[in-house]
Amino acid sequence: MKKTVFSLALATFGLGMAEFGIMGVLTELANNVGITIPSAGHMISAYAAGVVIGAPIMALFSSRFSLKSTLLFLVALCLIGNAIFTFSSSYLMLVIGRLISGFPHGAIFGVGAIILSKIAPPGKVTMAVAGMIAGMTVANLIGIPLGTWIGHEFSWRYTFMLISGFFALVIVSVILWVPNLYDKAPTRLSEQFHFLKKPEPWLIFAATMFGNAGVFAWFSYVKPFMVNVSGFSESAMTLIMMLMGLGMVLGNMFSGRLSVTFSPLRIAAATELVIVLSMVALFVVGDSKTGALSLGFLCCAGLFALSAPLQILLLQNAKGGEMLGAAGGQMAFNFGNAVGAYFGGLIITFGFTYSYLTLPAALLTFAAMTALLIYGHRQTKHQPDVVAK
Repeated sequence: MKKTVFSLALATFGLGMAEFGIMGVLTELANNVGITIPSAGHMISAYAAGVVIGAPIMALFSSRFSLKSTLLFLVALCLIGNAIFTFSSSYLMLVIGRLISGFPHGAIFGVGAIILSKIAPPGKVTMAVAGMIAGMTVANLIGIPLGTWIGHEFSWRYTFMLISGFFALVIVSVILWVPNLYDKAPTRLSEQFHFLKKPEPWLIFAATMFGNAGVFAWFSYVKPFMVNVSGFSESAMTLIMMLMGLGMVLGNMFSGRLSVTFSPLRIAAATELVIVLSMVALFVVGDSKTGALSLGFLCCAGLFALSAPLQILLLQNAKGGEMLGAAGGQMAFNFGNAVGAYFGGLIITFGFTYSYLTLPAALLTFAAMTALLIYGHRQTKHQPDVVAK
C-alpha cells in the first residue's frame, strides 16, 4: 500500500505544481508572450475552469473503466495539457493548454481516494488519503519555489516543461504500483443527486468557493504585489514562495490537530475570520516587508487549514452521493480560484494599485464566513428536532 500512496502523492505533487506554479512566473509569462499581467492571470482561471468541467464528468463515468485505467488516462491528460501550454505562444493555445491541464485535477483526487479506501486496512483510510494529499502541500513548499526560480533564471517554459516531464514519471509509477481495481456504485445514478435537494451542501459549496476566491484574489498576483507594493526584489520571490508554501503545510497540519478538540464548522468559520482580518491588515501594512510576509503567510496557512474541515462537512452532508460531493467540492474550490483571479485582474484593469487586491479578497472571504454561519444556524435550529425524534 505504501507504494500506491507514494504514487498518488506524486500525482498530487504534480497537480500542485501545475495549478499554483504559474503564480510565481506570471510576470515572465506576460513579458515573454506579449500579454498584460491580468491576461496572464486568466491562465489561472482557465485551469480552474478545466477542473469545474472535468470533475463531474469523470465522477459520473469513471465506474465504466478500471480505476487504474482511469487514473492513467487522467495523468496522461495532465502531461498533454502542460506540454501544450509549454510550447504555445498564442493566447488561445495557452488557454486551451491550461483547460486540458485542469480537466483531470478533481477526478484524480476522487479516484485516488477510492483506490485507497479499497486497499487500506480498517481505520487507516484517512491516514492513507492524507498521505496522498501531502504531495500537494510539499509541492507548495518545494516544487513551486523551484519552478519560480527556474522561471526567473531561465524561462517560464522550462518550469512547465519540468512539470510535463514529471507527469511522465507519475505514469510509470501508476503502472508499477497502483493495483487494478474497479468501483461499482452501490446506488443508482439518479439517487446520487438526492443530497443536493437540501440547502446545507450548497452552503458548504458557497463557503468553499468564496473562501478560495478571497485568498486567490490576492495570491494569484502575489509576485507583483510583493515586488511593487512591499518592495521585494524579483530574486527574492523563490524564498517568498517557499514561505507561503510552508504556511500551507503548517496550516493543514494545525487544522488536523485542532479537529481533535473543535468541530469542523468552528475551525472553518474561525479560519475565515482570521483571513478576513489578515487581508484588511495587509491593505494597511502591505508596504512593510515584515507585515506583508507575516500576513501573507497567515493567509496561505488559512487556505489549507480550511481544506480538511470543509471536506468533512461535505461528506457529512452528501450521504449516498459522496463521489459527487467530493467532485462538487473540487469544483467549488477551483471555481473560487477562477473567481478570485478574475476579480483581482479587474482591480488592476481598472487602474488601482496592487495593494487594493486585498479589499475584494476580504469581502469574498467574509461571504464565505457568512455562508458557514448560516449553515451553523440551520444546524442549531434543526438540532432540537433531531433530539426530539
